[in-house]
Amino acid sequence: MRSIWNGAISFGLVSIPIKLVNATESHAVSFRQIHTEDGGRIRYRKVCELEDREVTQAEIGKAYEDADGSMIPITDEDLSQLPIPTARTIEIVAFVPEDRIDPLQMGSAYYLAASGAPAAKPYTLLREALKRSNRVAIAKFALRGRERLGMLRVVGDAIAMHGLLWPDEVRAPEGVAPESGVTVRDQELDLADALMDTLGEIDLDDLHDEYREAVEEVVAAKAAGERPPEAREEAAPGKVLDLMAALENSVRAARESRDGEEAGPAEEAEVRSLPQRKTSSRRAPKETGGKKSTSTAAKKTAAKKAEPKKSTAKSGTARSSSTSSSTSSSRAASASAKKAAAKGTAKKAAGRSTAKETAKSTGRSTAKKTASRRRSA
Repeated sequence: MRSIWNGAISFGLVSIPIKLVNATESHAVSFRQIHTEDGGRIRYRKVCELEDREVTQAEIGKAYEDADGSMIPITDEDLSQLPIPTARTIEIVAFVPEDRIDPLQMGSAYYLAASGAPAAKPYTLLREALKRSNRVAIAKFALRGRERLGMLRVVGDAIAMHGLLWPDEVRAPEGVAPESGVTVRDQELDLADALMDTLGEIDLDDLHDEYREAVEEVVAAKAAGERPPEAREEAAPGKVLDLMAALENSVRAARESRDGEEAGPAEEAEVRSLPQRKTSSRRAPKETGGKKSTSTAAKKTAAKKAEPKKSTAKSGTARSSSTSSSTSSSRAASASAKKAAAKGTAKKAAGRSTAKETAKSTGRSTAKKTASRRRSA
């Protein structure tokens, strides 16, 4: 950041070399004056009214206009002889609590940057002293041809300075408040408190200049040869006839707006796929979807009562079907087991009969052979 002023902070006998840097910047859209007939730029020239000719910057000086309109010339040499101790110094004159400073006095804001390595230690000392004391420093300094009042405070790890108006430059609020006596009821105060609570707090970073953005859109559209966007029509504020009714409507509107912001728009909702669950032998009953609204409340009530019955019937059907399927499976398994057992029994019986027939035939052949041997003998 470019510095606009170089000097030093005078903290008792301690001198801290610093650079003054602007802490704010303007984002306003600026326009130029043109001739509407041909688009030519309008220029201002410095003309001497006595000679009626344009003069250069070197020919221009300063003067003070007296009450009678006469001019009293003041040269730079006259101003340089003035005894101003704060010409290049920010002189700290006191330390006070921050709440002692009226916000009406605050003006431009600046950052004070340490100038060079030797300034690091005293700069840090002043910053930490301000932090620990929870106070701000009141200082006097000269800038742009006049002496000013300033307030030094800590912002992060830096020291900031706010230009302050002199106390006699702040006007008293005379004639601003209503002159006639007005009585406010407790019910009205309660509604005002409810409205304040409903509106709640806000992050200042979320606020932006909507007018500047609209102007930039118009400029961009004109530069692209397009038609500028049309401004939306704002509803005209109605007349306040009843303060209580206006407060109640304000609280209701603020709550509806807050609920809408918390819910968020439908198109911005994020849809995520759920993990698949393990399938079980029993299927969960299907959820019955909501029916369309009918013209009568009786139909709605009947539809709501009918929905759980349908789901119960469906779940019963699902359970009976699953039970019958498991029963048929067990019956088929037992039939297969019986068939296998019957086959095994038949095989065993066949083997036994075969052994018996073999034993019988063997005994018959042996008896025949013995009889023949006896005969031959």
